Amino acid sequence: MGEFSKFISEKRRSVPTPKHLVEDGKCVFGTFDKEFETMDFLSIKNPTDAPDFLNPIRLTLWEATEVHLKEGYMLTAVCNMGLFGVALTLFYDQRMRKLYRWQETLTAPEAVIAPNLINGSITHAQRKKMRVHYVNNFQDGKANVDGFFEGKDGTIDYNFELTRLSKPSVVSIPFAKPEERHRPLYTQKDFFQAKGYVTVNGKAYETTDDSTAIIDDHRGYYPREMHYDWATFMGKMQKDGKDIFFALNLTENQTVEPENYNENLIWFENEVSILPPAKFTKDKPTMEFDGHARWHIQDEHDMVNLDFDLFQVFDMVTHALPVINIEYFIVFGEFNGYVRDEDGKKYEFKHVPAMGEDKSVIF
Repeated sequence: MGEFSKFISEKRRSVPTPKHLVEDGKCVFGTFDKEFETMDFLSIKNPTDAPDFLNPIRLTLWEATEVHLKEGYMLTAVCNMGLFGVALTLFYDQRMRKLYRWQETLTAPEAVIAPNLINGSITHAQRKKMRVHYVNNFQDGKANVDGFFEGKDGTIDYNFELTRLSKPSVVSIPFAKPEERHRPLYTQKDFFQAKGYVTVNGKAYETTDDSTAIIDDHRGYYPREMHYDWATFMGKMQKDGKDIFFALNLTENQTVEPENYNENLIWFENEVSILPPAKFTKDKPTMEFDGHARWHIQDEHDMVNLDFDLFQVFDMVTHALPVINIEYFIVFGEFNGYVRDEDGKKYEFKHVPAMGEDKSVIF
């Protein structure tokens, strides 16, 4: 344990993963060391104020991948929001600061989310002009994602083989006091080395030995009015005089006990260093992005102190009250600042490519 470990709750230390995330209508909460075999969220009793027969339309699920190449970031995702689904692929050319975007609204049954992340489970969405397809073998530290899109921004196709670089981040977070209601958010995020390619309008971008990816498997019963912010970096960083694989995960959401339940951490090769809760402060609402904006991300113990300068924003905005109201932004830009690991070692960021999300939903 390092000098900053005193700021980390013991509940943030991973424990052996039980076989089932949900049993007898209740969810387990905490930080875990590997994948769950079953995650039957639909069997949770009274996760919201609505009757349990409405659980299928109150549950949000997605599997998403962010790939960092020398030339920029690619993101692809399948999301099932109960009432409908979405398939999405983005490519951000960081040299040109240009964002290419493809999006398809689906029926809920078309957005198939894998029941777990092991034994070849599949996440899938496909229509005539698009496909997103995952094969998950996390028990072996492996996954594959491939797909294509045709749309207003042209064409994109991709195929990546992913090999885990570090320990997984597996958390189950309560959105209400567990003694009152089992309203969970589960997420597993893994840091991978990526091998493969993406082709955008006929131009191929191939991975190098430094190319990395993060998969985010996510499911939960969000509050009726929900919001979260998220930011990440993945690539390489200097540690003890060596270039090593390094990634960062920072989130602020609506957990009832952020000190005990959050997902903030640094990934190194084969190890992690836990970070405390962090606060996201914005110089303007992301909805008002006009070519530049800045987020500041900071904790209370000087372990996280980052400026996130935004250069491009993808927006998915749907105002259909009283049924649903969505303001979802995926942002691309640069980190400047630093983070510290639990030993107090500082890792500085100077104009380092980064990406993030700002999502609000009223449902």
